[in-house]
Amino acid sequence: MELTREEESALKGEQGEILQMTYRILVATGEATDAEKLIPIAWAHLSGVNYNTIGDAGEEFLSGISKNARVKVKTTLNPMGFDIDNVSDYGLGENFISKQLSIRNSYETMGVIPSFSCIPYEIFDIPKDGTQVAFAESNAAIHANSYDNLKTNKESAFSALASAITGKSPFSSLRKEDNPNVTIRMKVKNPNELTYGMLGFFAGKVGDTSISISGLGEMDTRQRKSMCGGMGTSGTCAKFLFGEEDSGCEKVDFDEKEMQNVHDELNTAEKGDLITLGSPQLGLEEMYDLTGKLKGRSFKKRCMIFCPRTVKEQAKKIGYINELERAGCEILSDCCTCLTPLITKDNVDAVTTNSIKGAFYLKNSNGVDVNLKSLSQIIEDETR
Repeated sequence: MELTREEESALKGEQGEILQMTYRILVATGEATDAEKLIPIAWAHLSGVNYNTIGDAGEEFLSGISKNARVKVKTTLNPMGFDIDNVSDYGLGENFISKQLSIRNSYETMGVIPSFSCIPYEIFDIPKDGTQVAFAESNAAIHANSYDNLKTNKESAFSALASAITGKSPFSSLRKEDNPNVTIRMKVKNPNELTYGMLGFFAGKVGDTSISISGLGEMDTRQRKSMCGGMGTSGTCAKFLFGEEDSGCEKVDFDEKEMQNVHDELNTAEKGDLITLGSPQLGLEEMYDLTGKLKGRSFKKRCMIFCPRTVKEQAKKIGYINELERAGCEILSDCCTCLTPLITKDNVDAVTTNSIKGAFYLKNSNGVDVNLKSLSQIIEDETR
């Protein structure tokens, strides 16, 4: 890999241990992905925030490097394990709380924006077309490449942090012009609310780094987000391309049968003990939609809604939060359905959700069964 004099100097340790470590990560990543050089980025989005996922080793690592490391570019942050405003309501242990706050403090000390959101594309301004970024959150990376006209590889927690500190990233994979190896022909005649997330989940399984989709019409914000969330859970793909069938690609059909197969894989319960909405987290448009669908109805069981803090504050000003709380919803900021310690198999047997991504992680990481159905069906079945 070709490095500049400054990059070589940092790699040799002549600019301190922190930069030496971060350049080692970037060079190792670049060599593994056939990058010929490092290029500047304008924005990094970091994962590796939830103590549930990074544990003591991650907390200690961040605590150590935060004494000297500072981010060089705009850097935002994935959700953590709880909402500090109501953490006392959920019976979390003091160790978890203190370690999670330590992680938060380490990132803030390094200059990271404490956004605690997996949907940075909804709460921050999008840079100009073609801007190079480094996003570790899987759905955000796919959204950046597919809909926001940005360029990012599907970063790891370490590589995104190294990019944030150096302002550089390997020029490889999806940063270059990428040719899909598979075209998925959408052949679902009457797509429903779950179709797009299931299409994304299917695409992640059959594609490589990017995939072409044909047969789709215009999609709204929620459908796009659902596709990215589904794709991010099931494979290495990090980009959708759209249009006519590519004659050089393998052709795969996504039809009613394949959609049912995905549903059968993720749906493991006939009903849930509680309801979760927000994986990826809900944006303001979805809060508005949910408020409108309720129309004065109330949930018959516990309903947890996950959204970014900035969205919650906007929704509160408009009046959505009052209506949702009236309907029995718990509104949580800074955390997400996925990988949260707030939902465990010790407390519930099954969870009802409309999220493909949420269904995957609730089943595979939290160890609970999932009742997967559309938001409209949830409103019909679970409210009065």
